Amino acid sequence: IRLIFLYFIGMIPAVMQMIKVKMFDCCHELDLEDEINEFLETIQDEDLLSVEYQTAFLDNKEEEETIYSYSAMLIYKCMNNED
Repeated sequence: IRLIFLYFIGMIPAVMQMIKVKMFDCCHELDLEDEINEFLETIQDEDLLSVEYQTAFLDNKEEEETIYSYSAMLIYKCMNNED
């Protein structure tokens, strides 16, 4: 009963914050930039905690082609009822 009372008078938040990650992986760095910018429009600036970035490449000699991978992981805060 005490918790219910504290909830109703506003001493316990109704929704808790969670930490989530969002992964991105693209073959072109500009595509990665676009995808990240689109995602950043959906969250508040202060909710972004960290950005991890990585590039990798595979030199495919048979097809005389180099395959690139640009990836990023964003760590952010959100309310537990958000996706």
